[in-house]
Amino acid sequence: QVRLVESGGGLMQPGGSLRLSCATSGSIFSILDMGWYRQAPGNQREWVARINPGGTTNYADSVKGRFTISRDNAKNTVNLQMNSLKPEDTAVYYCNAISTRTGSQYWGQGTQVTVSS
Repeated sequence: QVRLVESGGGLMQPGGSLRLSCATSGSIFSILDMGWYRQAPGNQREWVARINPGGTTNYADSVKGRFTISRDNAKNTVNLQMNSLKPEDTAVYYCNAISTRTGSQYWGQGTQVTVSS
């Protein structure tokens, strides 16, 4: 079983930056494909970014060039650096993990990000 705990959300003005972190439990972080999703009120949950165990990253077009996903295999964490924030980035952000060995999927509880002046 893998437990994911997000942190780092909050309120930020447009144009500002926030850094989200996701700490994982267990000993299989090195084989986890990690990602971030977000869900705004009234909207479906949408994919934001992903990083595989080898460090290859992918981003949704809406955040490309502004957000950076990274992983620290020594600390079992994945981070999402969010720059040039826009009001439309307001959402609950969820950490996601998929085992590349079994396909099992895990979710964190979410952290609120609000971008407003």
